[in-house]
Amino acid sequence: MKALKKFLKSIFLLELLQGMRVTGRHFLTRNPTTRYPEEKTPLSFRFRGLHALRRTPDGEERCIACKLCEAVCPAMAITIESEQREDGSRRTTRYDIDFNKCIFCGFCEEACPVEAIVETRVFEFHGEKNTELHFTKPMLLAIGDRYEDQIAKDRELDAPYR
Repeated sequence: MKALKKFLKSIFLLELLQGMRVTGRHFLTRNPTTRYPEEKTPLSFRFRGLHALRRTPDGEERCIACKLCEAVCPAMAITIESEQREDGSRRTTRYDIDFNKCIFCGFCEEACPVEAIVETRVFEFHGEKNTELHFTKPMLLAIGDRYEDQIAKDRELDAPYR
């Protein structure tokens, strides 16, 4: 009986017709392709893109040089050097991120006790040479200054989940 059923299925090409039915069902639906440079897909407020260093409202850098982000980075992409100031506080003299190594895991952002290092929604950056993907402290502070409004909005949206 099973052999006869299998034989009839193969003669009438039943599997092929089932496949054509699936193809026909999706043939007239709208194409989900996004035309990228002209159309942008919405990003989550938790998207992990380009890193940025933030400042306090009075304009001073937030980083207190605790080096937790450097310690927690699994790719060892962050390099920090620090020194003590006259007022006794510790600040960074060097804060570098090598994006050739970075895996955008977000551990550095989670480990930071003062929310100094954050990951923005910016994903459209590239480098033609390895040295172009080595970001220094002034570069990271400039990114933070440029996108501070978006970073603050994302932090506000993420607050209930912390």
